[in-house]
Parts: sequence; structure tokens; C-alpha cells
Amino acid sequence: MATVKKGVWDLQQVRDQNLEGAWNYDSSVDPGELYVWGYNSNASLGLNDRASRSSPIQIPGTQWISGDGSQNNSAFIKSDGTLWSWGSNGSGQLGQNNTTQYSSPVQVPGTQWSSVSQGNHTTAIKTDGTLWSWGYNRFGAVGNNTAGIGNYVSSPTQIPGTQWVSVFSEAFSTSATKSDGTLWSWGYNNYGRLGQNDIIPYSSPRQIPGTQWESGHIREAHALAKKTDGTLWSWGRNGEGQLGDNTVIPRSSPVQIPGTLWSTIQPMIYSSVARKTDGTLWSWGYGAYGVSGQNNQTSYSSPVQIPGTQWSSTASGKYHIYAFKTDSTLWAWGYGGNGNLGVNNVTEYSSPTQIPGTNWIRIYSGNYHGLAIKSI
Repeated sequence: MATVKKGVWDLQQVRDQNLEGAWNYDSSVDPGELYVWGYNSNASLGLNDRASRSSPIQIPGTQWISGDGSQNNSAFIKSDGTLWSWGSNGSGQLGQNNTTQYSSPVQVPGTQWSSVSQGNHTTAIKTDGTLWSWGYNRFGAVGNNTAGIGNYVSSPTQIPGTQWVSVFSEAFSTSATKSDGTLWSWGYNNYGRLGQNDIIPYSSPRQIPGTQWESGHIREAHALAKKTDGTLWSWGRNGEGQLGDNTVIPRSSPVQIPGTLWSTIQPMIYSSVARKTDGTLWSWGYGAYGVSGQNNQTSYSSPVQIPGTQWSSTASGKYHIYAFKTDSTLWAWGYGGNGNLGVNNVTEYSSPTQIPGTNWIRIYSGNYHGLAIKSI
């Protein structure tokens, strides 16, 4: 009999676990304590100061369920459906109808928030399937059909459409999926990162060709997306082999990465990491700082397996990776110069290194800081 696990899971994780027979989904929440570490000069840790930390420190309060981080700010949702944000706010990305910086969590207007993603702008989905966005909008990443120098939105603004199920923001672009299996993108489009077979920016959602898309992540100048059949696709910049197609040729529309049974996916600035349903973890692309997890600094243009098994989920910054195992241990590797690996130093590691503590249940990342939830 499958074990019933509670928690906040995206559509991809629910499908993966059900296919593996691992558990039956229970929509009730599994809240926890929120811990942060890493770079903090813009108060992205939410600890009411600007001191960086190299080990996990708890943010006051409990009942945290999901969130995200970016270059200089963070946002998290509580089990009551409220959304909280903190850090840099020069483009209104904290959703407070101002550009004031906050060093501890402040509530974003509205309720029934279910998921959130951050870049220089913030996007979030409500439980009714509506999608909302705010923050930096020079290239149209907010998706409200406007763009331009000095353009930003400082309060949540609804993006047209319904039935949104997942959303991922990066510095200047956004991608999102709907419950009908369609994948959409908008914002900046250098190297064809929007998957539209062109390099034209778009200021409102535009559908990427194909169907049965389960999740799609844009990161800096390339994107990864997975279909319901377990195939993995990529497009955008490829100078470091981050598309995983054994070339360094940029692509402006989706190309398939070899293999099947792909599960969770995570693009980084110049590299990528993905998990398969058998619990193995794979990386490719830029290898500096040891981000490929191969105990070297070599770049790879095709997926290579990271040592270890029983990997369950990942999160990434610009040059570092966090990963969970099924035993609730948390691991990190790559650049650690700001303490962003959470292992009580500022050293880089080229293979997985365990972050102290147990009972970790979810992991998120900003560019140079980490955020993780522990069970209560």
C-alpha cells in the first residue's frame, strides 16, 4: 500500500510520485520552520539585518510551506495562503506598492496564494488557478502587455487566463504551464530563450509549440522543459553545453535531450541539473566552481551522472546546487564564497557535501542564498 504524504507539490512532482507508486497525494499542507543562509547585503535572508550567514538560521515563525529566492530578495507562502516577501525592492518586486527595502518578512496583499517564483520580478499562482505578477518589467516579464526602460509594477497584477498550474521566473523572463498541458513564455528573448523560434521579446504570454508539457523552467538565457512522457527538452543559449544535446549550438525552439524517465529539472545560469525517476541525478554545461558535481571543473555538453542515489529534489543558484535525498538529508556543491552552501565556511565544493541537520523537507534557492523548510 502506498504511503500517504502531505505537502505542497507542483504538478510534476505529483505525477512523478504517483507513476512510481510512491504515495497517494494529500492536498492538505505540511508546514514547517524556514531556515536561510548565504549572501545578505540586500536583506534577502529576512533576518532583520544585512549580515551574511554560512550556516542555516531560522526565520521567526512556523507554518511556512513554499517559496523562492532571487538575486536580492525572497518570497514565501504560509499554510493560511498568505504570501510574504523581503529584501531588495527597487522595482517593486516585493509587491508592497512601493520601492522600500524590507529586511524582515512583510505580507503581500491578497490571500489563497499557492505557489510563487522570483527573478527581478515576482510571479505567483492562487488556488483558483489565476496568475499574478509584479516587479521589474523593462522587457515585459510581468506579462501585462507593457514594457520599457523604467517600467515596473509594484503590486500584484493579474495575467490573463486561468488554469495556470506552475510558473517560473528568472531575471527578465517567465515561463508557465496550464492544466491542459500547454507551455507559455514571455519577457526577454536573447538566444531564443522563450522557445518561439525567434529572438523577439514578448510582453504577454505566448504559447510554446507542442503539447503534454508538464513543467518548464527558464533560467538566464536557456530553458528546460519536461513532457508527461518523461522526455526532456531544452532551448536557448548553449555556449557551455547547457542544453545537453552534445553541441554548443544555440537553439530558439525545443530540442530533445537524450534519455527518458526524466523527473525534476533545474536550469542554472550556464548549466543544468535533472533527476530521473530512479533517483539518479545528472548534470551538464558549465563546470567552473565544481557545479557539475563530478569532483572537477570540467564542462559537459551531455548529461553526466552525479555520484549517489536516492536523490529526490533540487534547487539551484547561479553557481551552486542544493539537493535532497529520500532520507531527508540536504546536500550542496559549487560556489560557496558567500556561505551559500550552508556548510559553515566560504569554500567551494566540486562534489555533494552534506548541510548539517535532519528533517529537511523542501529546498529553495536564490542566486547566492539558500532557503529550506524543516518539519515541525
